[in-house]
Amino acid sequence: MNEDQFRNQYKKAVDTMKSNETMKQGLVNKMEQKRRPRRMAYLAASLLVAAGIGLAGPDIMKKLNGTSAPGQVAQVDPGTPATGNSAGIVIPKIELPDKSTGVAVDMVGLVVYKGNIYTQAATRIDAADAAALRGEKLGRTTSGIDEWSSKDQYTELASNIGETDIYAVKGYDSGFTVMSYTEADGQVFAELYEHTNGITINSGTDLFGKLNLEGHIASAKWESFSSWNNGQQQYLALPEGAARDGFLAALMTAKPLAAEPLTEQGIYDSEDRKIIYLELDNKARVELTLFGQGLVRYGTAPVFFEVESGAFQALWNSMKP
Repeated sequence: MNEDQFRNQYKKAVDTMKSNETMKQGLVNKMEQKRRPRRMAYLAASLLVAAGIGLAGPDIMKKLNGTSAPGQVAQVDPGTPATGNSAGIVIPKIELPDKSTGVAVDMVGLVVYKGNIYTQAATRIDAADAAALRGEKLGRTTSGIDEWSSKDQYTELASNIGETDIYAVKGYDSGFTVMSYTEADGQVFAELYEHTNGITINSGTDLFGKLNLEGHIASAKWESFSSWNNGQQQYLALPEGAARDGFLAALMTAKPLAAEPLTEQGIYDSEDRKIIYLELDNKARVELTLFGQGLVRYGTAPVFFEVESGAFQALWNSMKP
């Protein structure tokens, strides 16, 4: 089964949840057992994000290394930054696909909540740990959003993830993070969604500050690019100490940079990258990609962060095989 077939069967299983529960559960179980290598998952996610907003084939391939779609090209805020602050970066709202183009596309998982599109988060949570994070119920999604939906179908709680309950997440702002949560036949299906479009970022705090990192990191590890790229999952401990603490503090004051110029200049052509994984005391796992030139990126939001060089290098140099 190739990636397209896998994705299509999974989506169909969720959409037919009510009409044929037995079939759906069996297929979902099968899909959950079919874990993809890390790199494949990453590429698939990038592809889905790009495709979800209507890119043509060649552009999709061009974007696989992490840049976002034309509708999400971040721009420098034309306003005057406050003294001591860098210029803000404006991430526009996701542009919905124009079905008149006739481009057949798939989509990243999304939920519409309070007029904003929340997409699958770069922060992960295991199903077994989701219940403890479940906050106030916010509503129940309707299914039916697909690659051919028009803008007027993106109504409140519309989604492409089937019908499921949506909850706030304890310790997080529901204006940024929500959770889908369903229990079926004793199994939990949960996923985090984040609102990372239609916002302005003036510093690392405007993104990383929403991830609940400060004072909540239970453990940390890192992975070389080679390991990540080959799905080897060769993790090494990222010990506590001044290097880690200094980096995390500097992350909050990091300068945001629009992603598009950096990707156009070939930042993803280099393998000078390391990936760090921060597990929080609530069991959520935050993944950050570090680039050798002193930059950090989270998820697929079209923004990089330039971290103070001393703090960045101290952490970078501490990560040796």
